[in-house]
Amino acid sequence: MKKESFYYLILVNVVILLLIEILKFFSYNEVMLYLMFGAQYGPLVSSGQWYRIITAMFVHGGFIHLIFNMYALYFLGRIVENVYGTDKFLSLYFLTGIVGNVATHLFYYKSFSVGASGAIFGLVGVLFAAGFRRDTPYTLKSLTGSALLPMILVNIFLGFMPGSNINNAAHLGGFFTGMVLGYFVPIYDYSWNVRKIWKILKWILILLVIISYFLLFINEV
Repeated sequence: MKKESFYYLILVNVVILLLIEILKFFSYNEVMLYLMFGAQYGPLVSSGQWYRIITAMFVHGGFIHLIFNMYALYFLGRIVENVYGTDKFLSLYFLTGIVGNVATHLFYYKSFSVGASGAIFGLVGVLFAAGFRRDTPYTLKSLTGSALLPMILVNIFLGFMPGSNINNAAHLGGFFTGMVLGYFVPIYDYSWNVRKIWKILKWILILLVIISYFLLFINEV
């Protein structure tokens, strides 16, 4: 089976933005459109719409935002999925993205938030920390550990620049969660039981995404 689930993640993100852009031609209010497709907004989350913490990962604020994030997802997702396998990759992606958006809820409560950057920074954190594990193959050293430090520092610096409109809470929340997971989760699982646990976790998280969109749909209709 080919390890290419990152392509499906990219496809979902692209389709959602295309739908938003198409509906803009019908004079839909832009803010309402983003909310309709799952954007995160603290007061709504606190009112019971917790699922926005998940759906916001698939919504982007325009084509430039989408292109940057999907290029990063293609580059990093391909590496992480090929190294860790599909079950771990999807689990790591969703877990770090969720934590990143929980951080958004705490630190940017009254701001609208969209994008997959929390999960993408989570993948960066995973690869960064994996470089400090003794069992990480030498062939991966150029893609892990301190090799990623310049990219990490540049992105953090850009995020703190005035007027950047970058969600540092999602970035740092996802990144630090990814670091913890990347350091403690081995690349190779030699136990069938451990592999089974990752597979179950993957399907639980996928089901959570489906439930989140179902709740969004029935709430918006």
